[in-house]
Amino acid sequence: MDRRTFVTAAGTGAAALSLGALGTPRATADPATRSGLSGSSDRSGSSGSSDRADRADREQLTAWFRDTYRSIEAMTTGFGLTADKIDVSGGAPVVSRQTSPTNIGCGLWSAVAAAGLGVIGEAAMLRTLERTVSAVEKLERHHGFWLNWYDAHDGSVLTEWPGTGDPVRPFLSSVDNAWLVTGLRIAADAAPSLRDRVARILSTADWSYYYTPYDPADPVTGPGQLRGGFWTDTGEPTGHHYGALNTEPRMASYLGIADGSLPPEHYWHLLRTMLPEHEQEQHPQGAYAVMGGVRVWQGHYTHGGRRIVPTWGGSMFEALMVPLFVPEPEWSPRSWGRNHQRYVRSQIEHGLHEAGYGYWGFSPANVPEGGYQEYGVDALGMQVDGYASNTDRTYTTDGAPLPDPSAFTNGVVTPHASFLALPYARREAVDNLRALDRDFGAYDEGYGFRDSVNVSTGRVSDFMLALDQGMIAAALAQELRPGLLQGPFRAGGFRSRVHPLLAGERFSI
Repeated sequence: MDRRTFVTAAGTGAAALSLGALGTPRATADPATRSGLSGSSDRSGSSGSSDRADRADREQLTAWFRDTYRSIEAMTTGFGLTADKIDVSGGAPVVSRQTSPTNIGCGLWSAVAAAGLGVIGEAAMLRTLERTVSAVEKLERHHGFWLNWYDAHDGSVLTEWPGTGDPVRPFLSSVDNAWLVTGLRIAADAAPSLRDRVARILSTADWSYYYTPYDPADPVTGPGQLRGGFWTDTGEPTGHHYGALNTEPRMASYLGIADGSLPPEHYWHLLRTMLPEHEQEQHPQGAYAVMGGVRVWQGHYTHGGRRIVPTWGGSMFEALMVPLFVPEPEWSPRSWGRNHQRYVRSQIEHGLHEAGYGYWGFSPANVPEGGYQEYGVDALGMQVDGYASNTDRTYTTDGAPLPDPSAFTNGVVTPHASFLALPYARREAVDNLRALDRDFGAYDEGYGFRDSVNVSTGRVSDFMLALDQGMIAAALAQELRPGLLQGPFRAGGFRSRVHPLLAGERFSI
C-alpha cells in the first residue's frame, strides 16, 4: 500500500551486487546459526514420518490461521471496516482510527478464508461481508475509486492524521484500490447474494483513469504504465508511474486487463529490469524480444548463482502477494513460477548466510521500535540503495563483494514474509516461524504473529498491521486449501485476457 513510493524507467545511484555465475536454484547449506534451521526443503525419513510431519504442519498452520483471524476480527469495527493496525502491547488490543482500501480488502478476503477453512460458519461470513459491503457503499469515492484514508469507525474521510494532527491530503492510489477491488471480487464470489451490489460498486471503477498510453515518440512521458495515483484536491497525478513488473501494483494491471479497461500490451510495457543503459542495482543481463508486438527488454539479475527478475526494492510482498490470488506459477511455470521459487531461496540465503542473522524473511512492516519501514534484500531490487534488511542500511556497490555478516546489524525479520514463502519452501518457512516464536516470543496467543522482530536486539513489534495479517490469512488459506480465494481470478477476463499473457511470458532466467 502507499506508505512508500515507486518510480519508473530510469533509476539513480550505484548498483549493489557483483555478477556471479548464472545457474539454477541451489539448496542452501546448513547454517551455523542460533535457530538451527535447515537450509534444504527436502524431507528425509520414511513416508510415515513425512506424513506425520505434514499433519503436524497442517495443525500448526491451522492454529496460526485461527489466531490471525482473531486479530483481523479485533481490527474490524462495528461500522464494518478493518482498521489499519492494533497495538497488542497492553491488556486489550487498541484499534487504530485509520483504515485504507487495502485494509478493507484484507478484511473481506480473510472472512472468506475463515469460512472456507471452517474457522467461522457461513452465516458469520455473510454477516461480516454484508456489513463491510454496506460500509464500502457509504464511503466517499472519486472517479469510481476510494481515497487512501478513512476513519474506520464511521467511514468519514480523514483530513488529519490521528495522534499528530498532520494534514492528510486526499489521494487515490492505484495499488491500494486494487486490493479493495480484489477483496470485493472475492466477497462476491463467496456470497451470491452480494454479487449485484458488488457489480454496481465496481461498475464505475475504470482503470484507464490511472493509465498513461504508450507513446513511441516519448516513452518517458508516455510509458504505457499506471500512475501511482492522483490527489483529488487538485486532480494532480503523481510524478511517477509503477514501472516495475515484479511488484504488487501488477494486481491493478491484471484487474484492468481482465475487465478490458487496459489494453493487454500494457503488460509488456512493464520492466523486468531497467534497460541496460540505466543506472540500477546491478547491470542486467538478458536480451530484447518482441512480445505481443512490443519490443521488451527481457533482463535479469543474478543472486547466489540464480538468474532472477528483480522487484523494485527487494521485499517479499512485492513479489509474492499477487500470486496468492492470481495463479502465476501455474499459468507461467517456467517464468513466474521459477522466479518466485528463486526469489524465496535468495531471501533465505540472505538471512542465513549473507547477513548471518539466523532467521530470514524481509518485507515492509512496522519497525519494532515504532514507525513503518521498507525491509528487503537490497540485491533483489532494481532501486539503487533499495530496501535493506537492517536499520543500518548496509549496501554494496556494483562489482564489489558482499560485506562480512558483521556488517549486517539490527536485522529486522517480518513473519508475513515466511508465510508468503509457504508454497515454495514450506519446511523452511514453518521452521523459521517456530524459531521466531521460540527465540523471541514473536507469537501472541489469540492474535497471531506480531509484525516484526529485530533479531539482533530481540525487540518485537507492539503492533499487528491489517495488511500483513491479511497476507498471512491469504497465504494460509492457499496452503491449507489451494485455490480457495482464487476463483474470481481464474475465470472471465482473467482466463481469457491475463492467462495468455502469462503463458506467453519468457523471462530470461
